[in-house]
Amino acid sequence: MAVNIESCESLPPDEEPKLKYDRMENDLLNILLKDAVSCICVHTKFICIGTRWGVIHLLDHEGNIVAISQDGKPEFQAHTIAVNQISVDQNGDYIASCSDDGKVVVYGLYSNDNTHNLNLGRAVKSVALDPCYFKSGSGRRFLTGDHRLTLYEKSFLNRIRTTVLHECKGNVQAMSWQDRFVAWASEVGVRVYDLVAKCSLGLIQWEKNPNRSIEDYRCNLLWSAPKTLMIGWVDTIRICVIRKRSQIELQTRDVTEYLVDPIYTYQIDYFIGGLGPLDDLLVLLAVPKECDPKTGKSQMPVLIVANYKGCEFCEISWETLDIRGYQEYNCNDYHLDMLIEENRFFIVSPKDIIIASPYDIDDRVTWLTQHRRFEKAIAVLEEVGGKTSKHSVMTVGVQYLDHLLSEHLYQEAAILCARIFKNDKVLLENQILKFAGVKQLRTISPYVPKTPEQALSPYIYELILFEYLEVDSRGFLKIIKEWNPTLYKTSVVINKVIEHLLNTEVDTNVYLETLALLYCHQKQYDKALTTFLTLQHKDVFKLITDHEIYNIIQDKILDLMTLDCDQAISILLNNTKIPVEVVEQQLANHEEYLYKYLDAYSKMEPNGRYHGKLVRLYAKYNKEKLLPFLRCSDNYPIQEALDVCQANNFFPEMVFLLARIGNTKEALQIIIEQLNDINQAITFCQEQNDMELWIDLIQQTVDKPEYVTLLLKRIGNYVDPRMLIQNIKPGCEIKDLKECLAKMMCDYHLQLSVQEACKVITLRNYFDLHEKQVMAQQRGISVTDDFLCCVCHGRIIIRDMSNASDLLVYNCRHSFHAGCLPEGDQCAVCNAVRM
Repeated sequence: MAVNIESCESLPPDEEPKLKYDRMENDLLNILLKDAVSCICVHTKFICIGTRWGVIHLLDHEGNIVAISQDGKPEFQAHTIAVNQISVDQNGDYIASCSDDGKVVVYGLYSNDNTHNLNLGRAVKSVALDPCYFKSGSGRRFLTGDHRLTLYEKSFLNRIRTTVLHECKGNVQAMSWQDRFVAWASEVGVRVYDLVAKCSLGLIQWEKNPNRSIEDYRCNLLWSAPKTLMIGWVDTIRICVIRKRSQIELQTRDVTEYLVDPIYTYQIDYFIGGLGPLDDLLVLLAVPKECDPKTGKSQMPVLIVANYKGCEFCEISWETLDIRGYQEYNCNDYHLDMLIEENRFFIVSPKDIIIASPYDIDDRVTWLTQHRRFEKAIAVLEEVGGKTSKHSVMTVGVQYLDHLLSEHLYQEAAILCARIFKNDKVLLENQILKFAGVKQLRTISPYVPKTPEQALSPYIYELILFEYLEVDSRGFLKIIKEWNPTLYKTSVVINKVIEHLLNTEVDTNVYLETLALLYCHQKQYDKALTTFLTLQHKDVFKLITDHEIYNIIQDKILDLMTLDCDQAISILLNNTKIPVEVVEQQLANHEEYLYKYLDAYSKMEPNGRYHGKLVRLYAKYNKEKLLPFLRCSDNYPIQEALDVCQANNFFPEMVFLLARIGNTKEALQIIIEQLNDINQAITFCQEQNDMELWIDLIQQTVDKPEYVTLLLKRIGNYVDPRMLIQNIKPGCEIKDLKECLAKMMCDYHLQLSVQEACKVITLRNYFDLHEKQVMAQQRGISVTDDFLCCVCHGRIIIRDMSNASDLLVYNCRHSFHAGCLPEGDQCAVCNAVRM
């Protein structure tokens, strides 16, 4: 089985890892007890490892042995010493290996055809099978590398034809074959050979360091794409692209069709043990250059994930690997192979194989939850539909909620609870109970479902209400107002409130208001009304109007008026179920309330039923309204009203009432003697238009010079000024007499002029209309054949003169035969209509 491992030094706590690691065990452990791995080749079907004793083993990806031959042998002794390199064709049918013992072996897993066992008599450092070796028409080619690069291919009569492609300086220590291109490395550098064009595409020289020789380090070659070559050697990385030249280049120069273009080159602080692609990133198996300062031995290798496509080599993540026996190894002892399609990496050391693979969704969620990055974990799950084989948004949400509660982040926990568990009532209720355990139900209360369709069990809402009841009375009242009463059992809450009031010394007003609302929810409106009135709370009026409980307020009218007179009157007047007699009886001993009620009632019902009583109430509570009321109403006893006004010395009202009953002289006397208002007296006389009243006014004021002045200025428009002048006593000193006389005479003459002008205009209009009438009557009337006698209905105009008779045609255009017309000189038709 594969065992999960943890690196000795992990990423920073906030950095999400790219890869997870599993140590390969199973049958591999038995192999490594006796031997050590010298090379590896990974195929999608299996893993092929070569050991230092020259044995080749075939394993599945979990480390279990797979039979390597048709007779079921678990291993193949291909060489006598360590295997240098293994190559597998694309289909996984053939394996090629080489060693320093001089042997090159091509072994068929399913057939003995096209297999080879060559002894070249010299150390062979590298080998590569044609990826299409399994195909019958491929030529069955393979390459070997020693001090030359040699191509072997099948020729006529199944003979092997060898072709030396290149003579190398030093050994060909590594090679990799992809389609028509082969890349190999020697101590000079890396070359790429085009097998179709049979030419080298160029040399990629490697920088030499005087302190180290590149021959001492294995070159790592990998085709990450059909025309992309990755090279890692010593401490330098190069990413090369095989580019096809343009037609212009091919025509103007004698060059190869393709060329190798190094597009990225980076030098790092590690020795490179292997490299490969991870999507758009680069994975490096790196070995620290320096030894451990404490032990003097090698340090742990590092697996680096980096972005190489920018201007700089940027490490995204790195993890040290706890390889068995790493202290004794150098970078040449490590190998990195991979399955590009699956992004799986096999990290190989002589005594260990570790598989690195990308985190799947479950792995990511597990890591994120372990590092308390719950929001990110939930987001990852939501991207894949909210659920995987091991995790779901709900399970992670529960963990997250527990974490927030443990950190006392109650508000965040409440928001999370509503967001994650809103579609699972049972789970939501269980999580809400956790808030009850820490006495934070008030925090979750804004987020619980409040519609009847989504409602939880009543017990949950009752728990929340009880916590508010004990801790936050205002909040308790607010929730009772906002929540639908169907969410909880109101009787249970009412009992709890009453119990709380009896057993606890608290501000009762808030709880009584809440109790009134609960009674409303139970439709116990009489109890709610009583409670509101006890509190003197104005919501009682809303209660009455909303639920139309007019039948139970008739004995509480005085209480309602005391609480808010205006609102009470509005309710009493807008409802016919409460008779006026009942209201009057209830308010009989509270005349101010009765006045306000009858005042409003008289505006709605002007039948005058209570106008007599209103006169007395106006006189007592609002004198300003009395006179306008007396003017607009005819439904009060005038004598009683006059008695009230006389008793209270309401002189303007007395003047109006006296004038109304015809006692204008007494009214005028009150104006002069009590009100001392000559202007009002003059206006009063103008309104009454009574000559005797003018005489009384003159006689009563002629001995007062200041009044005479005003009379002289204003009387000329209404009476003959001589009446005033003749009554002025000789020797009376009148202020501004000259101006007053001049104005009086001017006003008098103006009045005469106006009268004369009106007379002239009237006469002129009369004669003009008379002339028009005479002309209209003298105008002739056209008589046609269409005219008929209005009596016999015969034609007026008769052609036969022997039957003709006299005709009569009126201005109203009615026509008659003289013999048909009844007696009289008027039109019979119009006269009948008038009759």
